Amino acid sequence: MGASFDGDGVNFALFSAHAEKVELCLFSPDGRRELDRIGLRDRDGDIWHVHVGGLTPGTLYGYRVHGPYVPEQGHRFNPHKLLIDPYARQLRGRLKWSDALMGYKVGSPRGDLSYDTRDSAFAVPKSVVADTTFNWGDDRPPRVLMADTLLYEAHVRGLTELNPRVDKGLRGTYLGLASDAVIEHLQKLGVTTIGLLPVHTFFDDRFLVSRKLKNYWGYQTIGFFAPDSRYMSRGEVWEFQQMVRRLHAAGLEVVLDVVYNHSGEGDEWGPTIAFRGIDNRSYYRLIGGGRAYVNDTGTGNTMNVTHPMVLRMVMDSLRYWVEVMHVDGFRFDLATVLAREAGGFDPNGGFLEAIRQDPVLAQVKLIAEPWDLGPGGYQLGAWPHPIREWNDKFRDGVRRFWKGDPGMMPDLAKRLLGSAERFDHQGRAATSSINFLTAHDGFTLEDLVSFTVKRNLPNGEDNRDGHSDNHSDNLGIEGPTTDPAILAARALRKRNLLTTLMVSQGVPMLLAGDEMSNSQQGNNNAYAQDNETGWVQWKTDPLTDFLARLAQIRRDHPVLRQRRFLHAKPRPHDGLPDVIWRRSDGVPPRPEDWHDAGFRCLGVELRMAAEGADTTGEAIFVVFNAGCATDLTLPDTAEAWELILDTTRPDAPHPDWIPGQQAPAQSVLIFQPAPPRVPGASR
Repeated sequence: MGASFDGDGVNFALFSAHAEKVELCLFSPDGRRELDRIGLRDRDGDIWHVHVGGLTPGTLYGYRVHGPYVPEQGHRFNPHKLLIDPYARQLRGRLKWSDALMGYKVGSPRGDLSYDTRDSAFAVPKSVVADTTFNWGDDRPPRVLMADTLLYEAHVRGLTELNPRVDKGLRGTYLGLASDAVIEHLQKLGVTTIGLLPVHTFFDDRFLVSRKLKNYWGYQTIGFFAPDSRYMSRGEVWEFQQMVRRLHAAGLEVVLDVVYNHSGEGDEWGPTIAFRGIDNRSYYRLIGGGRAYVNDTGTGNTMNVTHPMVLRMVMDSLRYWVEVMHVDGFRFDLATVLAREAGGFDPNGGFLEAIRQDPVLAQVKLIAEPWDLGPGGYQLGAWPHPIREWNDKFRDGVRRFWKGDPGMMPDLAKRLLGSAERFDHQGRAATSSINFLTAHDGFTLEDLVSFTVKRNLPNGEDNRDGHSDNHSDNLGIEGPTTDPAILAARALRKRNLLTTLMVSQGVPMLLAGDEMSNSQQGNNNAYAQDNETGWVQWKTDPLTDFLARLAQIRRDHPVLRQRRFLHAKPRPHDGLPDVIWRRSDGVPPRPEDWHDAGFRCLGVELRMAAEGADTTGEAIFVVFNAGCATDLTLPDTAEAWELILDTTRPDAPHPDWIPGQQAPAQSVLIFQPAPPRVPGASR
């Protein structure tokens, strides 16, 4: 599929089940002049194809597809509209918004049932016959175990645009992301896997352009095989490949946020630039097979992945990014769309069956955003192995616990153990839960402790967009402040939140910039803020070193990153339960304690799972105190405990602990069994 160079020329292949005629359009190197039109004379089933001798990589092209224009029956063919090849490996030029992009006459009383005859070629990016060969050398995927993974969600431009240590000419680009400065920072934090917001080619929505804004996040994909050129410094595909190779050499994986649930063409009032004009009825889910689009995504259309050729395109795209671009995994945006069959969400449906049987995709990380806006759209915990899932229950539960909401202790206990009530079924691992406090969608960590109300007015939607229920707390005053007491309280809250994240079972995910207290000035939906609001503000912050220390503690203690769920079962070799809950007085909580709305201090003693093969005696004891200072009795299951972290004393590498000492107010304490004392040795 797509355009394939074979040394003698280029073979072009395009799927369309309902077309009557397909034309290949060749363009001048600058994309401004259409040089030739060639009919795709051969057809095998629904695949139209032609071989054109003498063409070479770098050739610019597009398609015009003829067929019925009957929107009531789902057909919107219009050969006056130049179309992007869905399989194009590279696109050149930016989309220029014009009414000529519409298949219908804008302003006609017949609306989208009308027919527009203007040529749209001047406004459409051109597909490129791409040369994707690359000297990978000894590149090897790091293949970090899920249990050892520390995810870091980032934006190519946002992470690099304001980094003073990145060369100015490379800021905001793939090559800038792979610079020494960024790699060294990620390695210092202990990050193993960087998750990139969409890099598939996308365009800026017309309503954003009219407001002089841009689509910053990139969730309007129009090319599932082509890396977006806005992040290139030289306009070449190899720049993305070079980024991956450099990150791999540093031991870092690359996971892509992919948007196969919809395309950027929108609803029936949107432009005709690719799928709509190639075969609208096959590519999209239509209400009753007719004029209107199913909108389970909130963006106007829904891709029809139940169609075998659309499913093939998605699978071909995934394999392409693994085999040709060497990426290490995918995070599926609004993934429930992809798993929805005629009867609703189906964990054994076509998309998930295709994913699970694929030997190429079996080698990479697969992560679902387990919800969408459609019927039965919330499916947290319902996905089959090996799919991992973003866990919003973790995000909200941990935020609410530290915010001080009453009765949150039982929920915190569930989140600390990997949300087993959601994920522990059908042999799934505790690493099924992707735990996060913040992500691109929502407040940053700094804003989470600085604002109680979102401030999205710069988005131009009168502050209606974005979540309103953020479980946030300003700790005394709304927004920025110089009050030292409030700043100290905010810093402590951030440390408590991050420590809770890093000691919980499951896979932790960080949001880029949180380690530097990056703020978006209270904007919790910065999708259109391709500016200093959305970009990471690089600065020295003690939180960076604290987070690096947390990552080291997680690496040093396998008990914090287990594959098996813990269910307080006794371990065969020592009889101790793999998890023991304790009140501050050392006694296990009674049922009435768990239901006490004022229960604010909980200790958890963790060991390797009772059902696992690891019989080491390693243990760790963590205390979460969201209340006032309280007397603390340590467990009697070890001769002595050593305090290795106190969030109220972040600069103390090994704070002293005196028996009978109190757990400080608003703190997390981490203990490990103290090493045997050597007679006569000083501590």
